[in-house]
Amino acid sequence: MATALQTGGFVLGLLGAAAIIAATGMNNWSVKDRQGDVVTSVYTYKGLWQNCEVGTSGFTECRPLYGLLGFSGTFQTVRALMIVGIVLGVIGAMIALFSLKCLKMGSMEDSSKAKMTLTAGVMFIIAGICAIAGASIYAHQIVASFMMTTYNPNYGGGMGQGMEMGGGNMMPRYTFGPALFVAWIGAALLLLGGILKCVAFRGLQPDKSTYTGVAYKAPQAQNRPVYDDHHAEDGKRDNQKYV
Repeated sequence: MATALQTGGFVLGLLGAAAIIAATGMNNWSVKDRQGDVVTSVYTYKGLWQNCEVGTSGFTECRPLYGLLGFSGTFQTVRALMIVGIVLGVIGAMIALFSLKCLKMGSMEDSSKAKMTLTAGVMFIIAGICAIAGASIYAHQIVASFMMTTYNPNYGGGMGQGMEMGGGNMMPRYTFGPALFVAWIGAALLLLGGILKCVAFRGLQPDKSTYTGVAYKAPQAQNRPVYDDHHAEDGKRDNQKYV
């Protein structure tokens, strides 16, 4: 049972790490709401590293988001959380791979593999929390932007990136993009994989009660001749006479 939980946690953690890597690289974290728009209007979608725009001719142009100072603190926090989640997820997957009980590595003891399993599980859980936090913060900004009636560069799909607006023009509304759902799914897989790893740790520990005990036997006393005290005293007196 513990081996099955360990293997299942590894598979789920690996899939979750791959999902948050894919989500972080995707450009459609927020997409322009097309409700009420003309079919020929420009379609815009935004990611953590690029903003893309699809023109009426179908040509897509993406603008990289370079630098650190030109973006809001919230946007940078989302980036940092996703990167931390990726790093922890990848390292946890590597540790989980080497901790598999079906994988023989020299003379590694089961207790060492059990500790590695627990370590990988904790790293999966932390990575999942980071990914959920990053995606949720970004989603909260999209909801706040959607509810606004005028453009505010500190909220929404722009995430502090700035956008030129004509006098009095309304802000284009953005909704959740596919990357957000991929990030949430990946984070859930990481959390589930980490929990399975932690549960498997208890079953992988060697049972100390199965060890055979060694009984200690005290050395037996050697048979020694028993002398009568009376004869011993007589012998001492005879020896003194000869002196």
